[in-house]
Amino acid sequence: MKADPTQQLRLLDIAELDRRLAQLRHQRSHLPELAEIAALEQERTGLTDQVRDARIVVDDLTVEQARADREVEQVKARRERDRSRMDAGQITNPKDLERMQHELVSLERRIGTLEDAELEVMEALEQAQQVLDGLGIRADDLDRRLAELVAARDEKQAAADAEIAEVTASRGPATDGVPDDLLALYERLREQKGIGAALLRARQCGGCQLTLDAAELSRIRSTPADEVVRCEECQRILVRTDESGL
Repeated sequence: MKADPTQQLRLLDIAELDRRLAQLRHQRSHLPELAEIAALEQERTGLTDQVRDARIVVDDLTVEQARADREVEQVKARRERDRSRMDAGQITNPKDLERMQHELVSLERRIGTLEDAELEVMEALEQAQQVLDGLGIRADDLDRRLAELVAARDEKQAAADAEIAEVTASRGPATDGVPDDLLALYERLREQKGIGAALLRARQCGGCQLTLDAAELSRIRSTPADEVVRCEECQRILVRTDESGL
């Protein structure tokens, strides 16, 4: 393939724009906020499960405490009813009176047992509520941090997008005047290598950074200036200038 040396030289401008575009896209996709957001979102998902489980425990204990409260109140009400009947002299039969006195003793023991159980439930509920509150605080902290990171990410990505758009807009004019066949070769190599053309400087390929051996340099030296040459190692288009060391 042949192309005027000045047209070949324009490939370096295009390659520089492509290099900048690749750099910007890499930076955009590797923002430090992205890794932290991913880690915090994963933690937040796990925390959501913990909050759900902790709330179930609190709800169950709340129901259990309400049931314990009702049982205590029911037994106390029965005790007070029996005491009132005895104090009012409504129980006249000695055997019935004795039986009721024994029943009051049993009710007192029952109340003590129920109140102990009620206290255990209350303590368990208090601890469960503390766990739930702590998880809620952690969740709020995570949400605030995530909001900050997302805002920072969006700002940086918007800035990168603006610069990408600017560089992309510059690329069109840079390709004007480059022969279609040369540009097609460059684009094919760019898809394969990332950059399709490189400067031959001081006998070194600017693409793969390898120094060309004497035989390859001799071949290139004898090649007409309008002949498109390629690096024997990386196959990129080699653009020759006064810096090539030929």
